[in-house]
Amino acid sequence: MKWFRWFRGKGAQMNVRMWARAVYIIPHIEKAEWDGLDLVSRWLIATRAAVLIMTFFSAAIGGIIAWRDGNFSWLLWGVCTLGLCLAHATNNLLNDLIDHVCGIDTGNYFRTQYGPQPLEHGLMTRGGILAYAAATGLAALACGTYLVCVRGPATLVLIAIGAFFVVFYTWPLKYIGLGEFAVLAVWGPCMTGGMYYVLTGRWDWNVSVASLPFALGATSVLFGKHIDKLEADRARGVRTLPVLLGEVAARRTNVVLMALMYVAVIYLVAVRYFTPAVLAIVFALNIYRWSVIVYRRTRPAAPPRELPPGVWPLWYVAFAFQHNRRFGMLFLGGLLAELVIRRQWPGWWA
Repeated sequence: MKWFRWFRGKGAQMNVRMWARAVYIIPHIEKAEWDGLDLVSRWLIATRAAVLIMTFFSAAIGGIIAWRDGNFSWLLWGVCTLGLCLAHATNNLLNDLIDHVCGIDTGNYFRTQYGPQPLEHGLMTRGGILAYAAATGLAALACGTYLVCVRGPATLVLIAIGAFFVVFYTWPLKYIGLGEFAVLAVWGPCMTGGMYYVLTGRWDWNVSVASLPFALGATSVLFGKHIDKLEADRARGVRTLPVLLGEVAARRTNVVLMALMYVAVIYLVAVRYFTPAVLAIVFALNIYRWSVIVYRRTRPAAPPRELPPGVWPLWYVAFAFQHNRRFGMLFLGGLLAELVIRRQWPGWWA
């Protein structure tokens, strides 16, 4: 009864609102407010839970394709999706820890401007964030262990690849221009292809190709963030791909990456791997058009008046993220519609 009264109480309502807020955006928060938060809210903020939606989309794409092919288990899909999201969350925690230890996030660095950096803002100690990372990582490992027991030792290869990127993305991959390629591989073949393998027991390279439209979107988000903080990274010796390319070339490259998302879907429809239902992604073209306009221009010195509060200093990444979110939702919707179409009219687009 005490729990029921707590759940109906004002404090619980505030907690739930913070959970929803932290899942939707990366909220700015002060130490006094942080101290009054519950454990779940702190974890969601510290792990930057708002970006975990990209991992969910990749897992969902693999699950829907497996369902289409007649192999689906809600239990396996749920455990695998949870494990992937926890692995992503662990990476975010380690990213903040390593950049803090290396002195990257000190001062008025870009990371500390767009959201709370738990260590730099004094919200957590190194021991605290290590405890969060250990608990989150062990939970992800537990999910992986269950999947190995169910699907067999070959799953260990996928877990090992994922663990490699979780541990080594922040250093050294991000520092030598390989972070963007890592994201393309992880949010594409590794996550979507791995999910398909877990559900079906077989590896299909066609699924890896089908994972590329959304994986390109995830890569464009990281690319946009690295363009936003290009000068800060260059000053600190972090050689991301935009730093190596230069700002103008990086902006043009990201416009191409976002365009390739549509090209990849059209190709998959043309070869009849997907039905035309997935062409619902064309309704994301309006955001793409605005993104192209933004990427053709240099970054403004101050936030434009029309920019919603709380977004700045996110600029290029904000447009890439909104485009990827809209594209991902439409892509998933198209895949679900395709699932119904293939069930009702089998062989129509074979």
